Amino acid sequence: MATTPDYGAAAGPRVSPLLTDLYQFTMLQAYFDRRMFAPATFELLVRRLPVTRNFLVTAGLEQAVEYLRALAFTADDLEQLRATGLFHEPFLDWLGELRFTGDLLAIPEGTVVFGNEPLLQVTAPLPQAQLVESRLVNLIHFETTIASKAARCVLAAPGKLLIDFGMRRAHGGEAALLAARASYLTGFTGTATVLAHPRFGIPVFGTMAHSFVQAHDTEDAAFEHFIDSHRGVITLLIDTYDTETAARRVVELARRRPDRPIASVRIDSGDLGALARRVRTIFDAASLRDIRILASGGLDEHSVARLVADGAPIDGFGIGTSLDVADDCPALDCAYKLQEYAGRPRRKRSTGKATWPGAKQVWRQRSA
Repeated sequence: MATTPDYGAAAGPRVSPLLTDLYQFTMLQAYFDRRMFAPATFELLVRRLPVTRNFLVTAGLEQAVEYLRALAFTADDLEQLRATGLFHEPFLDWLGELRFTGDLLAIPEGTVVFGNEPLLQVTAPLPQAQLVESRLVNLIHFETTIASKAARCVLAAPGKLLIDFGMRRAHGGEAALLAARASYLTGFTGTATVLAHPRFGIPVFGTMAHSFVQAHDTEDAAFEHFIDSHRGVITLLIDTYDTETAARRVVELARRRPDRPIASVRIDSGDLGALARRVRTIFDAASLRDIRILASGGLDEHSVARLVADGAPIDGFGIGTSLDVADDCPALDCAYKLQEYAGRPRRKRSTGKATWPGAKQVWRQRSA
């Protein structure tokens, strides 16, 4: 019987070292056969900035460290490799004892970085340093991509509440969790993804869906039932039918139920700026100036910046799809390259992909 991974564990579920490219193992067997075990240094970098980015924010180091510390092959992993018919028994026996014993140097997470700067530097016996390539690129590339997008959202809305709403559009469960982490690292207030709280300690936020309102015979009943049941901070979704009518219902409810203060309302469709102004006017006229207005629905850093520049009375934004898939820049030219082996610098000279030989040290010089 398969064991269900403990996705709430502090270190996360075990990731099999088979989550990599086949050529890692074919190269490792050749290294093993020739006893090529001397120290090697690899560097992980983004070759060049994409046209839609003038900086990146590095992220994913914690997951990289977890992966390296946990690197080990189970009997089932080895059996799966054996079943391919590609690997001989002495090599598989050696893999069974393999652990990562090298060194990792890295730029701290949350640091602004640029093209051709090593984000990670791995020095270890050649087979170890080679084997970890694919997963390290997978982790650092994804979180750096999301953190870089999130940073643009934070810059677009200084001082505003920002919540990751993107789980349902993320490319898989791990991606949703790591997007919540990367965005929080970069300045988001929290996420709607519940598992991000036990896993990473990220604050979680939630309101209600339009279906909740539709499931009731009246919008009034939906709001009333929600505040009776909910034990946390109350946020009501007010655009299921008519946003201004719903705002007036919130006013009536606030007067009728002072025991359950309404913290905020969310608008998820329509002209968000214009609707926020009308709702703010309704609340202020009723002396409900403490009720915040949140906006969501297809937002990115550009639409948020426009709303902020226009002075829309919006206190926070839920950003979903554009964040969790980094829709304007979903991939970076990320690479992991050999820089030294057996004490000698190594260099790649491929057209358009040449590297400078030797291990690097990143320095940052700021102009006055």
